[in-house]
Amino acid sequence: MFTNERVFLKQFFSRYHTTGSVLPSSRALARALCRYVGEKGRSGQGAGRKEAGDRQILEVGPGTGAVTDCLVRNMLPGDRLTLVELNDDFVRHLQERFKNEPAFAAVAGRTEILHARLEDLPPERRFDLIISGLPLNNFAVSEVETILDIFARLIAPGGTLSFFEYIAIRRVKAAVSGRAGRDRLRGIGAALQKTLDGREIKRDWVWPNVPPAWVHHVRWN
Repeated sequence: MFTNERVFLKQFFSRYHTTGSVLPSSRALARALCRYVGEKGRSGQGAGRKEAGDRQILEVGPGTGAVTDCLVRNMLPGDRLTLVELNDDFVRHLQERFKNEPAFAAVAGRTEILHARLEDLPPERRFDLIISGLPLNNFAVSEVETILDIFARLIAPGGTLSFFEYIAIRRVKAAVSGRAGRDRLRGIGAALQKTLDGREIKRDWVWPNVPPAWVHHVRWN
């Protein structure tokens, strides 16, 4: 755990734009993001439309693997996992975890780690579950719109997207931002709402996290 936090903290100070937090996701946040990975989340909620062994799972921006740790412990037999991570230090750290940690090594043969951008995924790929750790409120509006469009393209019919944002973060940032910053935050809010409208099936409030967060679960029919 200390090694994970040390690697994450180093990247926070050097690449805050894409790291977004001073600490890895808490276990509570990880459990919320992985709600539809295990048996409990399969009943009638998109991810449950396929039998065990048929599901393709994508985690975007896994970082040091705080959410991945929960994910690999809850994968069903035969599920296949793809991780997309742009940060080279995080990629090396994840590779070590899949070699050396029992829970990770148990599914290493069913896991693919891609050192790539989300945009680099082949257009024909489809995923039944997408779990995103990207700090969307750090990006430009155009970047957020592109990411959400890619999620919509990659999700399989009936699939579920789970992503988080820190509670009231846009309101807090807007209070200390200039006009350009406030315009950017409003644009991000509008883009996210467009994705959520008519698709959000559940929202988890996660208070034991730094800072507190909510997790949106979105399903495409």
